[in-house]
Amino acid sequence: MTETAAIPPLAAASSPSVSIRGLRLAFGAVTVLQDLDLDIAEGEFLVLLGSSGCGKSTLLNCIAGLLEPTDGQIFIKGRNVTWLEPSERGIGMVFQSYALYPQMTVRGNLSFGLRNARVPREEIDRRVARAAEILQIGPLLDRKPGQLSGGQRQRVAIGRALVRDVDVFLFDEPLSNLDAKLRTDLRVELKRLHQSLGNTMIYVTHDQVEAMTLADRIAIMKGGRIMQLGTPDEIYNRPANRYVADFIGSPSMNFLEGQWEGGAFRGKDILLPIPARTGGTARPAILGIRPEHVMTGPLAETAPLRTEVIVDIVEPMGADTLVWGELGGKPFRIRMDGQARVRPGDRLPIGLDPARASLFDARTEERL
Repeated sequence: MTETAAIPPLAAASSPSVSIRGLRLAFGAVTVLQDLDLDIAEGEFLVLLGSSGCGKSTLLNCIAGLLEPTDGQIFIKGRNVTWLEPSERGIGMVFQSYALYPQMTVRGNLSFGLRNARVPREEIDRRVARAAEILQIGPLLDRKPGQLSGGQRQRVAIGRALVRDVDVFLFDEPLSNLDAKLRTDLRVELKRLHQSLGNTMIYVTHDQVEAMTLADRIAIMKGGRIMQLGTPDEIYNRPANRYVADFIGSPSMNFLEGQWEGGAFRGKDILLPIPARTGGTARPAILGIRPEHVMTGPLAETAPLRTEVIVDIVEPMGADTLVWGELGGKPFRIRMDGQARVRPGDRLPIGLDPARASLFDARTEERL
């Protein structure tokens, strides 16, 4: 099939910047990506999030043309690029490693690809100056990579993609090699860069803080499949299944086992009225509630379910205090104000609000 193949009607109707149809990638008997369908809107910042080995970097490499899929098609700006070389796809890519030429200056690294493509010198100078201004690396143009900090090197790596003046930028864990403060600083710069440029950006990470703060939408992956695709708010407040609920949040969501029947969840020492999206007969269920959604103090007295936990461990974290106890025979975590006066052995009154809880089928682990 040639690159002139028409984009499927579903993708054409929404005019996505990047469209993936039936994508599958296998290495021998091992299937890494399984029949993926994904539309990424024009100007969207999409984050591919998941643990190591889930297929997120593999999917990005297929979009970039660094891996050839076993089946399926990839469209960029309505053009079938499935079999095109990376240089022909209209993309710019930033890797985890800076991959800068150590013998060249920053200016040389930024302009190298353009010079190879025989872009006129005036145009090269214009693009380099623009990238340097956006990324605030103008004073560094005559330095070599060995004279730069890690954050500065990554800015140069981003600039090298930026000068290509492409429609789609791909980021493969670009902040992983930086320390915590630099990660935070550069994360803010990336968000500012996207707001300034308005280009489509696809970003791979295993860091949920990066995903939640950067993304317009997040695709959470597991085993080569997308478990949920939604906004950070949807992912956080209405996880589609237990895996997503457990993966997002630090510490992760509390889970209590029990039975859902008659519009209520019944567990050990727990009875909480909670609606479900599906009716039907009673079934084993799992109630999930995030540590920060557990009510304490005066708020607990007004909650639909009031109970108490015996405090086991207290972790002061500055702005917050994390309290560990047990509820329904399971470990239970509560995030409280950093000034909370709680000690191990205390009996802590708590309240649960069904509006802040999630309910999952115990067999399928899908949201009810």
